[in-house]
Amino acid sequence: MRKHIPKLTFQAHSQSGDDCWHSVLIAVLRGLAAIEVAAAHLRAEVYPGLREVAGPPLWFQGLAFITGFAHHAVLVFFVISGWLVGGSLLDKFRQPAAIAGYAIDRVTRLWTVLIPTFVLTLLLGVGTGVVSASRIDFSPSNSYSALAFAGNLFGLQTVSVPVFGDNLALWSLANETWYYLMFPLLVAAFWAHRLAARFACGATVIALAGLLPGPLVGYFAVWLLGVAFSRIRIECGAGVRACWLVLAAALWVYYRLAWNMDAFDFANLAPDLVCSVVFLVFMSSLQFQASASSTLRRPLAKIGGFFADFSFSLYVLHLPLIGLLQQWLWTALGLRTLSPHQPLHLAIYLGMLATLLAASYLSYRLFESQTYRLRRLAKRILLQGRARTAPPSAVGAD
Repeated sequence: MRKHIPKLTFQAHSQSGDDCWHSVLIAVLRGLAAIEVAAAHLRAEVYPGLREVAGPPLWFQGLAFITGFAHHAVLVFFVISGWLVGGSLLDKFRQPAAIAGYAIDRVTRLWTVLIPTFVLTLLLGVGTGVVSASRIDFSPSNSYSALAFAGNLFGLQTVSVPVFGDNLALWSLANETWYYLMFPLLVAAFWAHRLAARFACGATVIALAGLLPGPLVGYFAVWLLGVAFSRIRIECGAGVRACWLVLAAALWVYYRLAWNMDAFDFANLAPDLVCSVVFLVFMSSLQFQASASSTLRRPLAKIGGFFADFSFSLYVLHLPLIGLLQQWLWTALGLRTLSPHQPLHLAIYLGMLATLLAASYLSYRLFESQTYRLRRLAKRILLQGRARTAPPSAVGAD
């Protein structure tokens, strides 16, 4: 009987490798989460709300239900980000120049996608008449200002500047940016060699927690759960694993139907923490290599990897593109909204969604796919010279 009891093991390093089941799951979920957010926002922009439709057909009810998990999709992004980004830093924290390398990794990851997206957003705004030359200024309240452009690159949207170009999806990147900053400070507060450095880092984290918006700081707990579970391996049978998956899905559906999950605020923090823990228990139970005879891992990894590759581009680019598609819908077809009672309009919706995916993939090929090349270049310029001049005892934790 004891062999059926789940066994929990703490790991010094997170499991890695594309042949591990949790890596396959992460790739699949990154792609699905980005598609879910894009599909949800597209439906909200081109279709009326479900409650506004008299006698909605069954297919439209199904579409509204399926595209109603955008909140949980963003929650998955936070959890996976903590698992991958935070877990990776823990693996490397004691290595020389670990913090400098981490900073370069985070900046190149964000800016390689954000800068082209902001430029395209500005061009689309000018081309569609939403933005005029008079709106491009330095005002802290203007979403198209130079100050908003710069502030969004440094995670200041929703903190001191608006989201650039009214791209509401950018709010979560403010959370991510501050978590990227707060986590190494938190780690250094416990692990830095010098006591003064520990005190300074701890005091900085406390100060940031007091200055930043409360919900942003509160959801840092979700991100940290991802970090923590990257160090936990749960060994259990397939039946127990299936129970955790069913429970996670049931919780998501329950909160989707019975709870107002539109905002990331303190009212939703407790249920989001519960959903995150259950989901992470399931993911931690998948930290093992797939069998060499598995016929499922390879196609799942390939498909998941394809969509995961451009998931970030899709996430930040889909709302500006939806604005362009809405204008096309009006000028080309004379439609302000699509009708839930017209099955042909579903084909138009699916075509618009496919356009979002194709355009985001093109943007990925042009820009996001260059991230690792730019990252290597930045490290060669910024870190190699430092390595030649640094004393042998220098470590990244200092």
